[in-house]
Amino acid sequence: MLIENVKEIPYITAAIPFKEFQSIVRGKRSGQQAVLVRGLHTDAVEKDRAMADRLDFEEGFFDITELKGILLGAELAGRLGVGYGDEVTLFSISGILAAEDDEYGLDTYTVTGIFRTGYYEYDLSWAFININNNSFLANESDLKLGIKLSNRFYDNQVLTRVIKKLEPINEFENVKLSSWRDYNRSFFGALRTEKLFMFILVGLIFIVVGLNIFQAQRRAVLQRREEIGLLRAIGGPKNAVRFVFVCDGAIIGFTGAALGLAAGLGVASNIQQFFTIIENIVNFFIGIINSIAGFFGLGWTDDFAIFSPAVFYLKEIPSRVIPLEVLVIFMFGFLSALAAAWFASRKIVTIQPAEVLRYE
Repeated sequence: MLIENVKEIPYITAAIPFKEFQSIVRGKRSGQQAVLVRGLHTDAVEKDRAMADRLDFEEGFFDITELKGILLGAELAGRLGVGYGDEVTLFSISGILAAEDDEYGLDTYTVTGIFRTGYYEYDLSWAFININNNSFLANESDLKLGIKLSNRFYDNQVLTRVIKKLEPINEFENVKLSSWRDYNRSFFGALRTEKLFMFILVGLIFIVVGLNIFQAQRRAVLQRREEIGLLRAIGGPKNAVRFVFVCDGAIIGFTGAALGLAAGLGVASNIQQFFTIIENIVNFFIGIINSIAGFFGLGWTDDFAIFSPAVFYLKEIPSRVIPLEVLVIFMFGFLSALAAAWFASRKIVTIQPAEVLRYE
C-alpha cells in the first residue's frame, strides 16, 4: 500500500523495497572481502528499469529466485576467484560478534550471476540475494525503500511530498528520509568546487580574449580616423558610425564562439576517438624513439594511454553535454567580444571632423 501511494507522487519512476547488511564473503578456493549484501525481490529489475540498464551481466543473469542464490560484482568475483555456479560463504559480521562459538552467522550461497556496473566500488563490494532469505535478513527489521526519480534535482520536492504522504500513517512516525545529497557529501562538494574553478578559468580566458579584441578595435578606430571624420562631415551620426565598429566586434565574437562551440561539441561527442587519435600519434613517436634507442640498448615498451586501465577503472571515457552550460559559455564568449568592441568604439565620440580633415 505504501509503495503504491509513493508511486503516485510526480517524478518518481520506481520504488523498490530492500534490506541490506554488512558481511564478509569468502570464495571456495581463495580470498575474502567485506561486502554490502542487499536483499531484493525477484522482480526488482522489472520494476526498476534504470537498475536493469546499469547491471551488465558477464555471467548468468539477474536470478535470485533461489533463496541460496547470490549475485556478485565482477571485481568481487575476480578477487574471490569464483565464477558462475561456484559457491561462496557469507559471514554476518553481527552474527559472528553475537555468537563466536557456533556456526551462527555463516551460510553458503551459489553464484547465479556476475555483473558489472562500471563503478569499481560497486563491482568490488556489492552483492544481491533474495529478500526473503531468513539466514541474515530475518534479523534486519529496517525495511528500506529505494526511490528513483526522473530528475535527481527534484529530490527536495519529492521528499516534502513523501513526508506529507506518511504523516497520517502512525507506523511511519519515526521514518528517516534521505536523498542522494546526504551520501558522499564531501565528494559532491569537491566536484562542485572543481566545476566552479573551471568556470572561473574559462571566464579569465574570455577576459583576456576581450582585452585583445578591445585593443584591436581601438587600433582600428585610430587607423580609420580619416574615414570616420569624413563620415561625420557628411552628416553621419556618432552612434551610427560607432555601430559599424560594434557590429564588427559582434561578428568577430559570434564567429569565434560558433567555431569554438562546433569544435568543442565535436570533441565531446567523439571523445573516445579523439583520445585514441592522440594516443596513436604519441605511440607512433614513442615507437620511433624506441627504435633509435634500441641500438643503444635503451628504450621502453609500454604504450602511452591517457586513461590507462591500470590506473582508471574505465571501459570508455564518459562524456555528457549539458545544453544550458554550453549556452552560457557561448553567450559569455559572444558578449565579451561585443562589450570589448563597444568600449573600444567610444573613441569615435571624441573625434572632431574639422580637426581630422584640417590636415587632409
